[in-house]
Amino acid sequence: PAVTGFLHLGGLRTALYNYVFARKHQGTFVLRVEDTDRARVVPGAAEGIEDMLDWAGISPDESPRRGGSFGPYQQSHRLDLYRQASDLLLERGAAYRCFCTTQRLELLKKEALRSQQTPRYDNRCRHLTPTEVAEKLSQGLDWVVRFRLEKGVEPFEDLVYGWNKHEVADVEGDPVILKGDGFPTYHLANVVDDHHMGISHVLRGTEWLTSTSKHLLLYKAFGWEPPQFGHLPLLLNKDGGKLSKRQGDIFLERFARDGYLPEALLDIVTNCGSGFAEKQMGRTLEELISQFEIGRITTHSALLDLEMLPEFNRIHLARHIESEGLRRKLIRELQLLVEHVYGDQHVDREVLEDEYVERVLLLRKGHISFLKNLVSSDYSYLWVRPSVSREQLQTISAEVDEIGKLVLGLMTRQAAALTVEELNKDLRSLQKQTKETKYSSMMQLLRLVLSGQQHGPSVAEMMVTLGPKEVCGRMHKALSS
Repeated sequence: PAVTGFLHLGGLRTALYNYVFARKHQGTFVLRVEDTDRARVVPGAAEGIEDMLDWAGISPDESPRRGGSFGPYQQSHRLDLYRQASDLLLERGAAYRCFCTTQRLELLKKEALRSQQTPRYDNRCRHLTPTEVAEKLSQGLDWVVRFRLEKGVEPFEDLVYGWNKHEVADVEGDPVILKGDGFPTYHLANVVDDHHMGISHVLRGTEWLTSTSKHLLLYKAFGWEPPQFGHLPLLLNKDGGKLSKRQGDIFLERFARDGYLPEALLDIVTNCGSGFAEKQMGRTLEELISQFEIGRITTHSALLDLEMLPEFNRIHLARHIESEGLRRKLIRELQLLVEHVYGDQHVDREVLEDEYVERVLLLRKGHISFLKNLVSSDYSYLWVRPSVSREQLQTISAEVDEIGKLVLGLMTRQAAALTVEELNKDLRSLQKQTKETKYSSMMQLLRLVLSGQQHGPSVAEMMVTLGPKEVCGRMHKALSS
């Protein structure tokens, strides 16, 4: 990737397909940072991209951070290699020095646009004689190196799009391969690096498909064997529009901060695309690897419906809760969240005990999309024990003690297994044993005892989530206050 900012969903998808392909074929997944456009490099972006790949669980085998046998893995640290490659092409006559000024190039561009043509370099310096080049060099003029595009490109077989060729010399001018500041353009850098790093396969975005014939001409000029290319269709919004980076709403940092699990992101960006045995929600990374076949990737754009992401997250969060190892991590995260949100409300240490927090997670599994849902106001009753006086309860019903005894008796009998359905039936039966308290009043009273609130989940749901011990504790406290 270019290090012009944060890693977004499109970049994640490209990285994921490369990772899955490498794992499927026992290969090596390489992260090489493209940072040769110095004006667009964002400080810290390279580290941020690698941080996010680690977070997503698709860490590269070789990278700037990890190193490897073919480093360095940042193109700005490989300038000597590109200069040598550029010199070789100059010697062979496959490239030439161009002395055209920025002003002249700008005029060419304006003239083309005025004539409603695609701007292109007119290859003026291609025809300079060795004597003219030497003269301009002696004058100290600035120069760049351009590659001579030749007609008659050979077709290549793309792993996704099949047989392709683009007569680049007919539609564009000779491209710059080495800039005046000594930095290469992508065209030269990616060819030189892929060769020297022994890259066998390149999976990249479809926007590079038309440039591939140009890259293959470079391989031919060097006399090198090119890797195999596969171009991935675009990742678009569900309405077919481009994913917007403007609001920062497609960057991985935002999803991580909002409590999304990386598995949910990997799942949705592959689910909306192709390359896998079938479309199904809830696939793990291991399942993605086992199901992947590059021949299954279609050329249709992948339409991403981000409104579905919470549902993907709910499925993967339930899976995390089911796994004993992953559940340990969630318990700790939830304890920290509770302390952060309710810390100033004197949370009783008992409700932060592992056993209690684990019960809450297991009972809410499948009902929540995010861990943070459990610290919303609807669930505050789980963490903050209410202070309710007998007087408050008596304003709702004079039968406070009778209702309390009935509920305590029910909890003792039901300690084995509470379900919302069974409890709703039992609570109806209990109300019939009171003399004059209506069902709605009894529910109001119990809600106050359990949560101190007038709104929230059903009483039966609260009782199930709190558990018999906690329900009895809160009832005893209310009756004796």
